[in-house]
Amino acid sequence: MKATHSRDALAEAAARARGHSPFLHRLFDRNSDFFELILADGVVAAHDAISVDAEADIAGALRQARQQLAMATALGDLSGILSFTETVHWLSDFADFAVDRAISVAFAERFDGEEVKGFAAIALGKHGSRELNYSSDVDLILLFDPATLPHRNRDEPQQVAVRIARRIVEILQERTEAGYVFRVDLRLRPSPEATPIALPVNAAISHYESSAEAWERAAFIRARTVGGDREFGDYFLSAIRPFIWRRALDFGAISEIRAMSRRIRDHYAQGQQLGPGYDLKRGRGGIREIEFYAQIHQLIHGGRDETLRAPATLDALAALSEAGQIDAGDAQQLSQSYVLLRTFEHRLQMVEDRQTHSLPPNEAALDNVARLHGLKDGAALLELLAGPVAHAGALYDDLEDEDRGERLPSDSDALENALQAAGFTRTGDGRRRIQGWREGSHATTRSPAAREALEAVLPSLIADFGASPDPLGAINRFDSLLDRLPSAVNFFRLLEARPGLGSLLASILSHSPALADEIARRAELFDGLIDATAFDPPEPLEELTSILRTRSRSGEYQLVLDRMRQLVGEERFALGVQLVCKAADPLDIAGGYARVAEAALAVLADATIAEFGEKHGRVPDSEPVILALGRLGGEALTHASDLDIVYLFTGDHGAESDGERPLGATTYYQRLAQRITAAMSVPTASGPLYEVDTRLRPSGNQGLLAVSLQGFACYHRDNASSWEHMALARARPVFGSDEAREKLSAMIGKILGRPRDAEQLREDVLEMRTRMAGHKRPASALDVKLVEGGLVDLEFCVHFVQLRNGVGVDPRLWEALAAQRDEGLIAPVLVEAHDLMTRLLVTMRLVSPESTAIAEPSRALVARACARADWRDLEIDYEAAREVVRAEWRRLIADEI
Repeated sequence: MKATHSRDALAEAAARARGHSPFLHRLFDRNSDFFELILADGVVAAHDAISVDAEADIAGALRQARQQLAMATALGDLSGILSFTETVHWLSDFADFAVDRAISVAFAERFDGEEVKGFAAIALGKHGSRELNYSSDVDLILLFDPATLPHRNRDEPQQVAVRIARRIVEILQERTEAGYVFRVDLRLRPSPEATPIALPVNAAISHYESSAEAWERAAFIRARTVGGDREFGDYFLSAIRPFIWRRALDFGAISEIRAMSRRIRDHYAQGQQLGPGYDLKRGRGGIREIEFYAQIHQLIHGGRDETLRAPATLDALAALSEAGQIDAGDAQQLSQSYVLLRTFEHRLQMVEDRQTHSLPPNEAALDNVARLHGLKDGAALLELLAGPVAHAGALYDDLEDEDRGERLPSDSDALENALQAAGFTRTGDGRRRIQGWREGSHATTRSPAAREALEAVLPSLIADFGASPDPLGAINRFDSLLDRLPSAVNFFRLLEARPGLGSLLASILSHSPALADEIARRAELFDGLIDATAFDPPEPLEELTSILRTRSRSGEYQLVLDRMRQLVGEERFALGVQLVCKAADPLDIAGGYARVAEAALAVLADATIAEFGEKHGRVPDSEPVILALGRLGGEALTHASDLDIVYLFTGDHGAESDGERPLGATTYYQRLAQRITAAMSVPTASGPLYEVDTRLRPSGNQGLLAVSLQGFACYHRDNASSWEHMALARARPVFGSDEAREKLSAMIGKILGRPRDAEQLREDVLEMRTRMAGHKRPASALDVKLVEGGLVDLEFCVHFVQLRNGVGVDPRLWEALAAQRDEGLIAPVLVEAHDLMTRLLVTMRLVSPESTAIAEPSRALVARACARADWRDLEIDYEAAREVVRAEWRRLIADEI
């Protein structure tokens, strides 16, 4: 039944083709045997029967094959047996075959018996994305490698490559009685008016790394090696990948692509509106605007998300929808519109095998195209296109920058009036800042491009600053940011392209000097906020570690270090912004900071061990283990936390490594520990990462940087003081095999669980707290960590109970508190005091890094972060929490703190 239905559909499609496509009618008559094969066996069987005899004249054989392909594809498309995707894949795959055979023949003619080496064809456009249309040309870049391209001694590689290229074009493009195979367009190569038709690969790479234009980035989204030396072609594409997919967004390039689209609209003005003569490709809401819509979003987000780099438009729209970068309904409608427009583009081209994209301007010809498709007339065709074209055009219009509003006035009085209307009270100060920027008071605003980009974004930026809690503070911090940025043009363009980021920037500048300083050091951190996932919590530890390891993967150790600083910086910055924007609880933010740090430590330790092992090998039956203490051990870091870690190793300390330059185990692990510390802490071109504190190791600064597990156990059994065991109460293995971690955890549990003299322990705790108070005084009453009745006193109370009673021995302070509360060993309100003060600490590290006064405009933010209605409620509850801690201190340890 199905086969009968297919035959009927083919017969009906063939009748339409004969009646409305002179080109296909001629092909059917000229290739009658193949036409009958299609009708009898179906388009798939006929397609599979197309072949090119290796011994035949290549030009004639390819042209014959192309005619057969045109027949099978057209009838498969017209009958509905082939989907759109299958149709364009058939056309594209034949183009691949033809280009590759042409290269092979050109090589064989010049180098008898030589394999194709050092020469490749890169397809761009619809050929590159396997979306070739029915009568398309092929956009190629022909590359050669002078070092590996075969040539005779007297020949210059460039001359040889050009001759090969000319022969390839001749094979494909020359018109004979049998027609042509493909028109070849080589104009997408760099500077086509001045460069040879075959380019040396290093010159091409240099162009794309240094002087390529914005449209070339969009073009290379769809680049693919399609013929010749494929390994060589793929090497080129890999080399220029950073040019296409940039993690630091270039919104100037995005604007240029949009401007190119506007120029296309202007140039083809007669074909913009739907009707007779409408340009399906270049018209408003047409094929190119749907492609640009996808490509612009790909360029914005694809540098960070490799899943968005799909070359084909339908695949790109699906990936963007899946990632949440475009609306799912819009993606579905655009995909349907794209298939519809491309289908009618095929109908136009089937009529006379012309590379046309415009609907006929006269009624009879338009009716003919409609009837080829199976519609009643041209009016039905236009009605079918009307909704999809309008929807696509409206969506693309939303990307335009034309309605950004008027510029801020230059006149002093008018500028102050504008500032007052925006919400500024001290308008004179704001005016002077803006006038300074306009006059080039900072190096970043002196160039014409910078000032133009600044003027474009100033109206929305000043509106956002004016609506912030501290307009003058925001504009002053923005001024400091401009003074420290290496360049501001792209930063301005980012704010212009994503207006919603202006209010986010205003919040950061109003509330968080810590985050403002980070933007000044690395403006590209702000790029990450365009992605909605920036406001999600970090992934679970194993998943996050895998993501960081994948994204930092590189052949060079130094590049891994640099890349990890970029990635971790983005994660930490996003967490800080989540807090400032009230998108997450500070307790969850603290956990997120800890996961990021632990994942970074795992990735960098692995990379360092591998790099170190290249020279020194590994110590047999031994491995490094890293123990986290303090806030990292307790899984509750702040934005400013350093990492307290202890380096340990398993096995015999007298063993020796097995590398080219062997080391004794103790020396091996000392040097490895130094390398891991450097990997985590030494600044690279992308800035610093973490401060690493190793002073909690056995014997502190006087001890070895890395000790064996046995040495660690002996030290804590025989020599460690009570305060060192208090620190060990927040210890947690974060690196090493499961077996090593379990062994170390059991060892720590045994150390902490041994019987103690309660009175001696109390005296030790009191002495340690007294020494700490004398060494470092609180900066103010808001120094929630060091202040009397603050977090240090609370932690000492918890550790005292852990060591005295053996209850709540858990590095996570909140779990320890809950266990001790349930056993009646601490006041239940101590749990609430901990939560309030931890929220305040995490928030203060962003809002007031020095733990001093909180500016009036930021007090409401701090109160909300601490789950309080307003600042006064926070003050009252903070003082009550401190009194709870004081009371527990008096009850457990001493009459006074």
